[in-house]
Amino acid sequence: MTAVLARRALIAGVCALSLAVSAPPAAAIVVFDPTNYAQNVLTAARALQQINNQIAALQNQAQSLINQARNLASLPFSSLQALQGQIQRTQQLLGQAQRLAYDVQQIDQAFKTQYGGVDLKATDQALVDGARERWTTSVAAFEDALKVQAGVVGNLDGARDQMSQLVGASQSATGALQAAQAGNQLLALQAQQLGDLTALLAAQGRAQNLEAAQRASAQDQAREQLRRFLQPGPGYQPGGAKMFNN
Repeated sequence: MTAVLARRALIAGVCALSLAVSAPPAAAIVVFDPTNYAQNVLTAARALQQINNQIAALQNQAQSLINQARNLASLPFSSLQALQGQIQRTQQLLGQAQRLAYDVQQIDQAFKTQYGGVDLKATDQALVDGARERWTTSVAAFEDALKVQAGVVGNLDGARDQMSQLVGASQSATGALQAAQAGNQLLALQAQQLGDLTALLAAQGRAQNLEAAQRASAQDQAREQLRRFLQPGPGYQPGGAKMFNN
């Protein structure tokens, strides 16, 4: 009986020792902390949001640089050379003014010699020559005005082409600088057309003024010639006339 009890006690001790050896240590037991887990998730979400914000900021900066590059891009089309050519052609026509040109000194000298008062000591032939000279100058001025008018009309086709291209460039402008440059060139085109109009008015005014001066001088000369005709002198002496050999 005693041997049986001792055997049972030994078996129980071995079992207890086995359980003690096979049991995991306290440090190896996994413990789940919900509060700590939620805090870690919140921290990761905030870090991810911060990264997204930085990416968005970089994208905005890149788009801003692109917009600045577009705003600083120059207009690929320029009408300056064509406009300068049209202005130069009009100036050449004005420079071809015949006889009495657009010069203050020449005009002053001409009105002192040709369009001033009639020289009472001048011969009849000198009076006739002066009248012919003034008439020729007036005709030449009208011819010059017609040439300028033809040149201005000829510039209209070029102005129309330039305007079409400039409006197209303005509508397709990719930035503020291109739009501003297109607008400035349109203003330059308008200034060129106003210059043509000014030249035309100057040529027509020159012709009209020379014609008016020519008429005024002709009236003054006519009075002098009438005065000379009415002066006392031998004048016309009537004489006999024979007809039919009688």
